[in-house]
Amino acid sequence: MLDSYFHYEFVRHAFVAGSLAAILGAIVGYFVILRHVSFAVHALAHIGFTGATGAAMLGWSSLEGMLAIAVIAGMTIGAIGERLQRSDVAIGMVLSVALGIGMLFLSFYQGFSGQATSILFGNIFGITDEQVIQMFFLFLVTVTLLLMGSRRLFFASLHPDLAEARGVSLAYLSMSFMFLIAVAVTLASQVVGILLVFALVIGPASIAMRVTRYFWSGFLGSIAIALVTVWSGIFLACLTNWPPSFWITGILFLGYLAAGIIKR
Repeated sequence: MLDSYFHYEFVRHAFVAGSLAAILGAIVGYFVILRHVSFAVHALAHIGFTGATGAAMLGWSSLEGMLAIAVIAGMTIGAIGERLQRSDVAIGMVLSVALGIGMLFLSFYQGFSGQATSILFGNIFGITDEQVIQMFFLFLVTVTLLLMGSRRLFFASLHPDLAEARGVSLAYLSMSFMFLIAVAVTLASQVVGILLVFALVIGPASIAMRVTRYFWSGFLGSIAIALVTVWSGIFLACLTNWPPSFWITGILFLGYLAAGIIKR
């Protein structure tokens, strides 16, 4: 039955884009949890909303607009470092303002109203050929950079003081990693939307960490969980005509509960 859906181009695009976002989100999400910077995913998603809506208002691609703003914000967060993490009130105010500006941009937008829903909750079945190519390029660049610095990133995530003593620049590493988070958040938002992006980036890694003990089993398990979740969500959306974002986040939630039971 699944083969019949692949006759439609928009379904093929959805599977390719969803797979790219799932793999990158799972890889980055694993290091996000190791480094205890989950707040950055929330922050970049909210701030990226402003870029996406601003780009839509100007007639540009929302993916490009979100990526530009998210990268700038991510590099800034990486440069500020722990000082930002300790400023909970300031973070909340900045994110609230970012959402408010995004809604202002949407009110100026003269296109169809469904654009707002696509940005907030995703529209994986509306991804075009051009967006698939853009996502594939971003995926290749980001994974290549991550693989090149994975050992250093893993070492600094577990033993930051020791890594700094051995000459690792934690500030540069933090900025570089925030750049990777920005790209992962941007790609994931194309699948589940900005409001639900946290689930796709953090969910698979958190489930894998609950049921595994070693790095590689958790790392590969996170990727496997993300892919199965996205593929299942797309397939169930085709069968039921319900939003794929609902299925993807719902499956991740049930998986997280099940992992907690298994762990206990």
